[in-house]
Amino acid sequence: MMCKQLKVSTSGYYDWRNREACKTKQDNTILLGKIKEIHDESDGVIGSPRMTEKLNSIGYSCSPNRIARLMKVNNIKGIPQNKKWLSKKSTARPDGIINHLNRDFNAQNVNTKWVTDITYIKTAEGWLYLCVVIDLYSKVVIGWSMSQNQTTHLVIQAVLMALWQKEKSETVILHSDRGSQFTSDDYQKFLFDNNVISSMSAVGSCADNAACEGFFGVMKRERVNRRNYKTRSQARADIFDYIERFHNPVKKRKLEKKLNYEKHFSKMSVKSG
Repeated sequence: MMCKQLKVSTSGYYDWRNREACKTKQDNTILLGKIKEIHDESDGVIGSPRMTEKLNSIGYSCSPNRIARLMKVNNIKGIPQNKKWLSKKSTARPDGIINHLNRDFNAQNVNTKWVTDITYIKTAEGWLYLCVVIDLYSKVVIGWSMSQNQTTHLVIQAVLMALWQKEKSETVILHSDRGSQFTSDDYQKFLFDNNVISSMSAVGSCADNAACEGFFGVMKRERVNRRNYKTRSQARADIFDYIERFHNPVKKRKLEKKLNYEKHFSKMSVKSG
């Protein structure tokens, strides 16, 4: 009856219904399954740009527009980042300390350029302060510490954790803003005693330490802002989980692929030479 009303042949209808899907549709079905899997693994935070990057990195060749369209049609959304920048008070930069990075956040090797900063996490018990140290080559959080007080000890503990995985003979630049914890005599002496070159912003602008600010922004968007922490201990455990089980493993895998590629390219250059 439907075929008669629509003026199509019965044989034509059954041929269409039983026809195998075209290759594009088949590929989209496979892609959609992988998109849902990655989206679930990320706790529902990855949007189309990072989804495209992730898919391409694991061998799926796809364009940003295609992924965005598939996600939109299937109501799969990431969490947009809050682009509001907040300025904070800064103190005078110690004599002899300059801005070695000058907003150049590219590094050629591990343990040559680090950045550090402090952020705060709201809990029902009060603020929990987090200090991190990030290697600009690997983008891995190599040092971190948390405390209910924003003290010099907080930042020294984070840097100490980073130093444990570094060869003592290596000299590294550690960049920070001009917060009082970083300009303190105790912090500057600690860096000097451990062969670390202190670099510090010349002006009170978060753009001078954008690498750290960027990490904090993503962490809060993907994890912290989606939680209501009743205690500082609960916040500590969740932030530990985010850094060590979510952020760092992803960055380490990217670093491993990068190193393997550079090693392969180096061998090819030697052979061609």
